[in-house]
Amino acid sequence: MIFGRSERAKPPVEPVTLKILVAGGFGVGKTTLVGAVSEIKPLRTEELLTEAGRPVDDLSGVEAKHTTTVVMDFGRITLREDLVLYLFGTPGQERFWFMWDELSEGALGAVVIADTRRLEDCFAAVDYFERRSIPFVVGVNCFEGSARYPVGDVRRALDLDDAVPVVLCDARERESVKEVLIGVVQHAMTFAASHRAETVAT
Repeated sequence: MIFGRSERAKPPVEPVTLKILVAGGFGVGKTTLVGAVSEIKPLRTEELLTEAGRPVDDLSGVEAKHTTTVVMDFGRITLREDLVLYLFGTPGQERFWFMWDELSEGALGAVVIADTRRLEDCFAAVDYFERRSIPFVVGVNCFEGSARYPVGDVRRALDLDDAVPVVLCDARERESVKEVLIGVVQHAMTFAASHRAETVAT
């Protein structure tokens, strides 16, 4: 013992922090997903939907939605003592897409949430991450009452590269969301390794 402390006491571990984006169309479940898994009270920037936004906010399939994210959602989850994920939910409407460039800075990867009732709403997010070579996973949010489709059908409908993982999930369930986030980290590591290999080869 030295000054009352054990010589074997280890210093606190400084965790590695990783940034993951949560993107997708309007009303697809981004805010719900961040809230389901965050170990802190999520920071939300939501505003009430108004009559002024009715012409540009398509509520088909999400008629019960009364609020919308206008900047971002923020949450945090500790996967291990040395690994912490910061989650940034992006706004879904086109008029807020200018925020995406700021939010994507330094991101390890992304989750694109898809709703099979409005699958076309996630096309913009898929295109965005493909153009910027940001690895992403498509999480099909299984809403109650919505039709369930095989993963292969969703992949073909979105015209995804075979390397992009597609998983079924429930944005309300913590364990389901954790599996999606672990999938993002694993895919990002594989993506980075393949790009390094391509760089060495050239």
